[in-house]
Amino acid sequence: MKTIRVLAIATLLAGAAACGISPTDVEDRGNAPTAKIPPPSKTIYLIRDGKLTLEPADVEDDTVDSLLGALFDASRKPLLDGRDTALRGFTYLRTKNSINPPQRDEIQLPRTSTLTVYISGEGTLTKIGIAQIVCTAQQDAAFEQVRIVRENPHRPPKLEGRFTCGELK
Repeated sequence: MKTIRVLAIATLLAGAAACGISPTDVEDRGNAPTAKIPPPSKTIYLIRDGKLTLEPADVEDDTVDSLLGALFDASRKPLLDGRDTALRGFTYLRTKNSINPPQRDEIQLPRTSTLTVYISGEGTLTKIGIAQIVCTAQQDAAFEQVRIVRENPHRPPKLEGRFTCGELK
């Protein structure tokens, strides 16, 4: 029995040494493959010469809420270098998205990719003002569509419409 074991071990060692692949040291061939994700956008859409233009925004992060907050903050400041905004007199309130809808009574509500932006203010919201809001929000590729709802005190909310940046540019 002992002889059979010794013979089996010797056969395994001989087989491993003669497998046809010569042993080598570890070779370093560079970094592991990784995906490069572009940096988040920290830009907002303002107006220059009557057209939309991307401008850098002073925000802490790249969330849609931060970007929209910066967009509406710009409407309260004097802008230089020929830049302007069509959102003067309007205030950004909040957003609500439907990407992860709540579950009610064990029924999952349908998942959509609509962002609802709530604003307040008097006056006419022009097409280029709508484009500023929608195109700034749609820099986040998760949202296919943007709804704008105007909420003013002592009045029911008013849906301004559903938009995409492409149809407004």
